[in-house]
Amino acid sequence: MPNIDRIEGFADELTAIRHDLHAHPEIGFEEKRTSGIVAEKLAQWGIEVHRGLGGTGVVGTLKGKGTGGKRIGLRADMDALPMEENTNLQWRSTIPGRFHGCGHDGHTTMLLGTARYLAETKNFDGTVHFIFQPAEEGLGGARAMIKDGLFEKFPCDEIYGLHNAPDLNHGELAIFPGPGMAGADFFDITVTGFGAHGAMPEQSRDPVVIAMNLGQALQSIVSRNVNPLQSAVLSITKIHAGSAYNVIPNEAVLSGTVRAFSDNVRNMIRERMKTIAAGMAQAFQVEIKVDIRDIFSVLVNSEEQASVVADVARTVVDPAKVFTKSRPKMGSEDFADMLHAVPGAYFWLGHDGSVPVHNPGYILDDKILPIGASMFARIIETRLPVSA
Repeated sequence: MPNIDRIEGFADELTAIRHDLHAHPEIGFEEKRTSGIVAEKLAQWGIEVHRGLGGTGVVGTLKGKGTGGKRIGLRADMDALPMEENTNLQWRSTIPGRFHGCGHDGHTTMLLGTARYLAETKNFDGTVHFIFQPAEEGLGGARAMIKDGLFEKFPCDEIYGLHNAPDLNHGELAIFPGPGMAGADFFDITVTGFGAHGAMPEQSRDPVVIAMNLGQALQSIVSRNVNPLQSAVLSITKIHAGSAYNVIPNEAVLSGTVRAFSDNVRNMIRERMKTIAAGMAQAFQVEIKVDIRDIFSVLVNSEEQASVVADVARTVVDPAKVFTKSRPKMGSEDFADMLHAVPGAYFWLGHDGSVPVHNPGYILDDKILPIGASMFARIIETRLPVSA
């Protein structure tokens, strides 16, 4: 099954763009160079450009042939991760502590490829909004764009997004309706006790011991409060306390994340965390503050749009490699907030290589750039057909 020939014809140029973005990664809300390149390319292709939504976000608007009033959004994320890259690529990151370790440079490039193709052909009847979003990696870029009036200024009847997937093989694509990725909370729990000499613990109210007990107690929430038929995760990922071998500190901090596919489950977990912390504070006669922040909504694909993606995918990749019964992912994605505002679908595109995203050795396979661009383009041509 073919990619679009015209997109294949400039695949080398897409690769060059991707390598440039990869070498100059920018983290959330700092994507000034990246958004500048995006805006410049869109303008070069005759697409109306709007900058500044959600800080560094960019929206390109393109009208096709005819007078159709339907509007579709296509979204790509632009931000990198605050981590080191450990590859020997010629185009590896030139900025210490910054790395496109999740492939957002590829997503941005794919959408640019789609924009160029549609600007050159205009083989659609309606309006396309190319949405280049900042700060997907837990900083709320989607919410920032929505708060700035994204869908009031650029109304969309439906919206689509994608993500590269090294856990799938090259040429494989996964799409399914319903919950696709978990909602996520981040939390910080601060235990404030009373410090003392490490050799005289009876004079303290030891926050380290209390934090260890609290950590164990929190693990009972998923195992004993969540319905076994509903998935949830509570992970403590950071513990900070103390500065010396012989000093019991005043304070200990537990931090981590909660994931679930149901907002009711998420709410229950939040309440249990607060109740357990309050009970332990009373039992140990200390203060325990619980700060839980809603970071990602549950990503839910609309049935109609998921079916559209599956049908289009069978014209781009081998139909036998289009998976429509895949399992939801416990990871999170802030495109979920756009899907809460507008019906749409989010799909995964497999590629060569087995190193997972967010790993210092992750490498995006450039061969998927024209595939992703072709997918977006064919979605537009399918949903906004030109009348004969």
